[in-house]
Amino acid sequence: MTPIEQRNLLLAQRMIKALNRRNMDAYYCPTSAEAIAKVQELIADGSTVAWGGSMTLRDMGLTNALHERGTLHLLDRDKAKDRTEAVEIYLQAFRADYYLSSANAISEDGVIVNIDGNGNRVAAITFGPGHVIFVIGLNKVAQTVDAALARARSTAGPINTARFDISTPCKVDGVCHNCNSPESICNHIHFLRNSPRRRHTVVLVGETLGY
Repeated sequence: MTPIEQRNLLLAQRMIKALNRRNMDAYYCPTSAEAIAKVQELIADGSTVAWGGSMTLRDMGLTNALHERGTLHLLDRDKAKDRTEAVEIYLQAFRADYYLSSANAISEDGVIVNIDGNGNRVAAITFGPGHVIFVIGLNKVAQTVDAALARARSTAGPINTARFDISTPCKVDGVCHNCNSPESICNHIHFLRNSPRRRHTVVLVGETLGY
């Protein structure tokens, strides 16, 4: 085991205990392939599954793996023909058996931080789907909740604006300006501290995933 692998394992073990105290199930997978297998294991055949706008889920190959499985009913926003159809999928997601997401940041003691433009992702995380599964690379771990929020706003925010054809101050210079831009993608700030009814599961991954 390399020093990085050893550190990741120790950190993940500590965070799993913290997440369990927050009424969440949690697992550690050293690789994306193992994380995909774990998520597949958690989702029963015949389930309805939806997900948010996560580059982590797409880049690691999880969404493709779910399509290839062939035994699930998938609400895939990426397949929407237009904005109207996408919004309908957002609404249907509230009745999904499983909702998949990553996170913009997570503190070492298990508080999950997300920032949204439209709010559909944080809304589904908060209420609706029977189960929510987070897949979070250890690159998104911050020491404290304040540090997690700073990461979400100053790292994830500006990088995500670069993906879109929008005009915000952070897209111009890569720095969060705490703006009120009409095109801001930082309209809803969400902290998940505890999981009511143990709806939330976290799969930590020992790789750099997403932003």
